[in-house]
Order: sequence, then C-alpha cells, then structure tokens
Amino acid sequence: MGETSMTIMSWLEHQEAWAPLLFIAIHLLRPFLFLPVMLVCITGGVLFGPIAGTAYSVIGTMLSSLLFYKTIRLVPSGLKRLKSLKEKWMRKNSHLTVKQVAILRLVPFIHFHLLSYCLIEISSDFKDYTKSSLFANFPLAVVYTSMGQWITLLSIPLMVIFSIGLVILCFIVRKKYEVFLWRDFFQTSG
Repeated sequence: MGETSMTIMSWLEHQEAWAPLLFIAIHLLRPFLFLPVMLVCITGGVLFGPIAGTAYSVIGTMLSSLLFYKTIRLVPSGLKRLKSLKEKWMRKNSHLTVKQVAILRLVPFIHFHLLSYCLIEISSDFKDYTKSSLFANFPLAVVYTSMGQWITLLSIPLMVIFSIGLVILCFIVRKKYEVFLWRDFFQTSG
C-alpha cells in the first residue's frame, strides 16, 4: 500500500495543471485503493501547501461524501452492513451529533463512511446531509493537511493518547438527553 501510494503521489506531482483535479479524483478513488483519508490529506498539504491542499481536500472529501450518499442506497447489503456495524459500536437508538462526527473524523482508526452513514441517519434530506458533511469534513482537511508533518512525527503512544483525547472530547459534546421508545421501555410479554 505504501509503495503504491508513493508512486501515485510522485506521478501526481508531475502533472502540473491537472494535479488538483487528479488529487480530487484520488479522494474519490480512495476507498477502492484502500488509502486512509488522513494519508491523502497529508499528501495534499505536502504537494499543494496548507491552504490549497486544504481546499482540495475539502472538495475531495465532500465529493466522496456526496457520492457515498447517492450510491449507498443502491447497495442495500452495504447499508445493512453499516447499520449493523454502527449498532455494534453504539447503542441501538442513539445518534451522533454533527459535532461528534467532526471530532471522530479526526481519529484515524474510525471508518470514514461509517461516520458518513451516521450523518445520513441524522439528516432530514440531501441538503441537510451536505451541510453536515461540510461541517464534519472541514476539520479533518484542515488538521491533517496543515499540520500533517507535525502529526506524522508523533509516536504511536502519542497518537493513541491524541485519539483517546478526541474520544473524550466527543463524549463531552454529546447530546445530554436520552430518548426511549415507548415499546422499548414497556416491553410486553406475549
């Protein structure tokens, strides 16, 4: 994986005017190439600098999120798989907020499209999902693009501590109330 991504990125460096479009296309192909979002965003910062790299990463992650929204409904087995994965990870009727998704996107070990699925669940329509995705993708692009070299210098224990800190922050910004469904609270036997 590392050698393939380095080859792609070095080829991208020599494409001049096509480089931004190719970089955004790599964001769209990223799930099929098994490249982590964090790696692509860091590479954007190295290739284009922090400002242009952030802009291209925001565009790429947004297009990837919007493509996910449109295609996940065409693959019912994928939707069921994400739903069961989310239910294993969280309580059955709980939902993440957009702020929590934005924070969890910074944790490198959490699947990007699982969090996109969480945004689909809390969004009322495509427009709402688009706004939520922009809000959730922006911190990811800014942090990993502009501070990519700083993050890559961290050791594994510091990355784990950083990730635990993000999870704690996510817990702090959660919704402070719980919704119980009538049928779940008063289970009838029979």
